[in-house]
Amino acid sequence: MLPEVSGWLRRRTSSAGDWPVRDLVAAKGDTTVSVVLPARDERETIGDIVRVVRRELDGLVDEIVVIDSRSCDDTARVAARAGARVHAQDEILPELEPLDGKGEALWKSLAVTGGDVLVFADADIKGFRASLICGVLGPLLADPTVGYVKGCYDRPLNGAPNGGGRVTELVARPLINLHWPMLAGFVQPLAGEYAGRRSALERVPFLTGYGVELGLLIDLLDLAGLDAFAQVDLGSREHAPQSTEALGGMASQIMLAAWSRLQRQGKIQAFHEPSLRLAQFRRGCCGHDVLNRDVRISERPPMITLPA
Repeated sequence: MLPEVSGWLRRRTSSAGDWPVRDLVAAKGDTTVSVVLPARDERETIGDIVRVVRRELDGLVDEIVVIDSRSCDDTARVAARAGARVHAQDEILPELEPLDGKGEALWKSLAVTGGDVLVFADADIKGFRASLICGVLGPLLADPTVGYVKGCYDRPLNGAPNGGGRVTELVARPLINLHWPMLAGFVQPLAGEYAGRRSALERVPFLTGYGVELGLLIDLLDLAGLDAFAQVDLGSREHAPQSTEALGGMASQIMLAAWSRLQRQGKIQAFHEPSLRLAQFRRGCCGHDVLNRDVRISERPPMITLPA
């Protein structure tokens, strides 16, 4: 690890317990805070998450917004009943051609929220705790030089305390260490719990697939530099594990995200366009069946560039 990254890691890493609610409310002042939950078919967890935020973070969080990403279940109704303001992803900025993926929901949330600071959290977390929000908010409210905060945590899987995060360890971390070593200090670079100042988030593009977190790290590093980042240990976080097949699609989108940034930064000279199809195999009654998955990603421009 680079010496400057080791120094950043010591200086800019804290724990969720360092940021109690009462201290954050006192530090908040006139700063407004929006919590954004992108959700697709998360009726089993979304209601509890919204209720925890409303009950335990009153006075700290100004609005809770759920971006419903084409759910087939009643996620939107459950979230609204719990007290969130719900927007259908495709009804935000309807003049634009709709795109797919988590990054699209996050980008569009910038158009329907009013907070000076936005906190993003996944909507499939089991046993959600208010400290997941407080942790990533803390450095932003305490230090005006911090612009973006990532959470990190243990990832339990099937009884093992740290079996999750397979795409991070097998794909994202090697890519980061190879090409963006200044970002190598992030324990969970793909974490879904993070927060940023609107003034920074509106100035960078958003990738629309599962590469959105990697893209934001790279682009915000270019925009503001490493010392504008902070990291908070949130303890442990558990959600429903994805199948290996689904993780393959996520990994492909993260690789495409890295490819796009390597090209943009002039770090590679491309002599071909990467394939946007992923061939995977399932055992069928007569051998292996081929499953062709579309893994293409798109990109939204910085929100600040859209016409008023």
